Amino acid sequence: MATILIIDDEEPIRALLRTTLEAAGHEVVEAPNGRIGLDLYRHRPADLIITDIAMPELNGLDLILELTRQFLHAKVIAISGAEGEKHVLDVAKLLGARRTFQKPFSLPLLLDAVRYELEH
Repeated sequence: MATILIIDDEEPIRALLRTTLEAAGHEVVEAPNGRIGLDLYRHRPADLIITDIAMPELNGLDLILELTRQFLHAKVIAISGAEGEKHVLDVAKLLGARRTFQKPFSLPLLLDAVRYELEH
């Protein structure tokens, strides 16, 4: 069982991801913004992080940058719902996100990405 940290300011998205990931056998930890998520990861590193890009306190791009600076082996999947902002997902990859998904995304595809990242 892997521990996955979900960082998203939208509670319904966190709930959907939590339910899906727990049903797949994972332990889930949640944070409503990047600042809290980074603090949680510092105290208890997760096997994988799924983060939104547009959030208050510390946005997803800054979070990914901090994670990849401080924790070389942090595994991050970035998600974004910003319309017309596909380039932010490209920037997320440049900063170290292993995978990116535009909202709304396919849960089976996300689960495949989670499985792959946890295995590699």
